Amino acid sequence: MHSRSGKEAPPQLATRVTTTSPSFHIRIPRQVIGALAILTLCGILVAGLWPFHSPKNQVYWLRNGNGLRFGDYGTILSSGIFESVSSDGPACSLEIWLEPVLPGNGGTVAAFYSPSPRRQFSLQQSHYDLALQRDFEDPHHHGQRVVRSADEVFRKKRLFVTVTSDGRDAAVYVDGHLVTRLLGFGLSIQDLTGKLIVANSPLQNYSWSGQLRGLAIYRSELNATQVAQHYDDWTQKGKPAVAENERALALYLLDEHSGTIVHNRARPGIDLYIPERYLVVDQMFLESPWKEFHRQWSYLKYLLVNIAGFVPLGFFLFAYFSAAPRMRCAALATVILGSVVSLTVEVLQAHLPTRDSGVTDIITNTLGTFVGVVSYRATAGPLARVAAKRWPRCPGMLWSWGSRQTSTDESVRIALLVTTA
Repeated sequence: MHSRSGKEAPPQLATRVTTTSPSFHIRIPRQVIGALAILTLCGILVAGLWPFHSPKNQVYWLRNGNGLRFGDYGTILSSGIFESVSSDGPACSLEIWLEPVLPGNGGTVAAFYSPSPRRQFSLQQSHYDLALQRDFEDPHHHGQRVVRSADEVFRKKRLFVTVTSDGRDAAVYVDGHLVTRLLGFGLSIQDLTGKLIVANSPLQNYSWSGQLRGLAIYRSELNATQVAQHYDDWTQKGKPAVAENERALALYLLDEHSGTIVHNRARPGIDLYIPERYLVVDQMFLESPWKEFHRQWSYLKYLLVNIAGFVPLGFFLFAYFSAAPRMRCAALATVILGSVVSLTVEVLQAHLPTRDSGVTDIITNTLGTFVGVVSYRATAGPLARVAAKRWPRCPGMLWSWGSRQTSTDESVRIALLVTTA
């Protein structure tokens, strides 16, 4: 090789530049993972127990006429117990004048409840349908339930419902017109005994929102003419002209406009009162799964939400336990702790009227915790393989979740390896 001056250039040593592959590790202390688990637990407790107390009873007198308005959490109760007299026949009738806040909502409009032997009759709004439900115990203490419905009656903004029965067959009238006959339904005056609860279920939070403008109970069956006449009297005069043979047991005109008492205008006796706080009369404790089950999309959605809500708890708890050098059976401990958390929430919910206590939640929450454990285990190797395939010649990322075998300093290690070509 010659230089520009014509002289031969001195030989040079060949050099090779090498670059090392820089790497650095992000170590997340075990205490941080524990803090994330605690935060997740706090979120579950808030979501499951809020508002932590019984809310104020949302019942208000109407300003533009007789009646009461019920909010999301509102109910009124009878001051005493309705009892049947031995001379009473099985016939009975119930009139209720109401206006739902939204036609497609749901809730218990009115219910009669006796705890021993357990008996309940309720009128419920199920979207646009009116559901009549009888729950009772047979002589062998087996629970029986009969449900019938009148379709599409809540399409109307305001409606006057009459349910009348001879003790065997029942009929449902809306605004004085017959809408359905319930053959063999078995409604009798025995079903209209016990405590009367308006705008909520006696056993669980199933509140109804809307306006109540009148309510009446009779110890007789009303015929079509009487039903139509009562409808005209209620809507035009504000009260029915009750004949003696109709044997009115209770008549609530809701014309007090203030206070906490709704007086019985038919006879001295059982009034209604407005509690200061929202309540459920005989709230269920850990309801069995077969009683909670129903074939609706809302039920499946409810199950999926309960499972998903405990997945983060299982994920972080297992990450925390896996980093402990002497921890054995970390997966089992995580699932057991998740079930204990769920059981604690359900027991506390039995004392909150805005919540429901059921075994189904414990099952789904425990399953969600297990899914969290599986999700944690599934993220060890696959993330590294996916990163290597997607960015083979670019900076790659490898997640290595620490455990007793890979982490000796009781920390969950995230190794980020950066390579250069």
